[in-house]
Amino acid sequence: MTQEQWGTIRDELSKTLGANSFQSWIEPLTFIETSEGIARFGVPTNFLGNYVSQNYGDVLLSKITQTNPSVRRIEFEVVTAERPKNPGVQHDAPVPVAPAVAAQPPVNDVLAGSPLDKRFTFDSFVVGKPNELAHAAAKRVAEGGPVTFNPLFLYGGVGLGKTHLMHAIAWELRTRQPHLNVLNLSAEQFMYRFVQALRDRKMMDFKQLFRSVDVLMVDDVQFIAGKDNTQDEFFHTFNALVDQQKQIIISADRAPDEIKALENRIRSRLQSGLVVDLHPTDYELRLGILQSKAETYSQMYPGLELCPGILEFLAARIVSNVRVLEGALTRLFAFASLVGKPINMDLTQECLTDILRESERKVSIEEIQRKVADHYLIRHSDLVGPKRIRTFARPRQVAMYLCKQLTTRSLPEIGRHFGGRDHTTVMHGVRRIEELRKQDAQIDEDVELLRRSLEA
Repeated sequence: MTQEQWGTIRDELSKTLGANSFQSWIEPLTFIETSEGIARFGVPTNFLGNYVSQNYGDVLLSKITQTNPSVRRIEFEVVTAERPKNPGVQHDAPVPVAPAVAAQPPVNDVLAGSPLDKRFTFDSFVVGKPNELAHAAAKRVAEGGPVTFNPLFLYGGVGLGKTHLMHAIAWELRTRQPHLNVLNLSAEQFMYRFVQALRDRKMMDFKQLFRSVDVLMVDDVQFIAGKDNTQDEFFHTFNALVDQQKQIIISADRAPDEIKALENRIRSRLQSGLVVDLHPTDYELRLGILQSKAETYSQMYPGLELCPGILEFLAARIVSNVRVLEGALTRLFAFASLVGKPINMDLTQECLTDILRESERKVSIEEIQRKVADHYLIRHSDLVGPKRIRTFARPRQVAMYLCKQLTTRSLPEIGRHFGGRDHTTVMHGVRRIEELRKQDAQIDEDVELLRRSLEA
């Protein structure tokens, strides 16, 4: 593509997008070059590059491929050198194209969909028993090669590492096979692009984009449940890619058969590959995560003393999820650095009063579910799933009872953690266990044993 062609495309985009959007987001772009199927543009800031990629990337790529069909994706690079405001206008001399200042990696390419977090790589992912299978499966997919299981479906609660693994796969594929078209986006973004394509009457462009990728990654797929038109298009996109032996990776907050209002044909497709559960973290994994983070922060805050026993204390007390755990450690190091004191127990309790008070004598619903599932030797997915056989129903009621006793969550909140059950179902389960504790010595012993274990 030449500067003259880019000028023509700019004119078309100005008419398509309107004056305000064009001036704010397209006019600042400066065309650099096209090579190896990539059109490169200079942008003044990372923010602008990411915004254009997410909101105007599809239409920009579509216009470019009409002029140059060999272009398969777009990359943006931050440049600081001054460029002419309108490279498309004819000049007496060729328009100079300034190279990117510093060898920065691309801000984001169009086919990445959502920006990738540089922190979320396999090297920074701490592996433990609750997530070792999910990690191994993600690594296998990231290695490329023949598609062995399709799709890979990762599910689990908030802060357990689903998004981290999704981004890690994308980074690894980028490194190993940079020629692949990897589209990583949330289910909400998929729906937004679908609705936008319908509104703009550009469904063929939408279909062409999604069916031309080599790897499709969709985060939080439960979001499309109940949205019939979006589900229909997702189903056809899924089938088209599977038929072409293209890899699909999906994440959700629950197993496919537990996502309500999801069409059976989609549920069946999602279950046809490898479905992997990320369990709530245990003490050893939380401690490993803290140790890994502490090493990084020790380099950021040289000379700051971390007293023995602090990480063990945090791993034992903060059990809600990894994000809260990491946030607590970040705050602790920053606070200690600002006041110029070592990170000892007094400073920790002073700095993290609110987080520690929140976790005091409290356990998470996820931990209760894990303990109960382990105690009764059943899977977490069966504990919260729809099956009503006694082998699963009784442990489920025990877990609901313990959630009511040991957490401050309301009955509707507890019900949502058990496959979206109604609060009356939770109430029935709690009352049933209260009755059985008086009648059945084994149930009473189980509940008491689990309670002591959770409060320890």
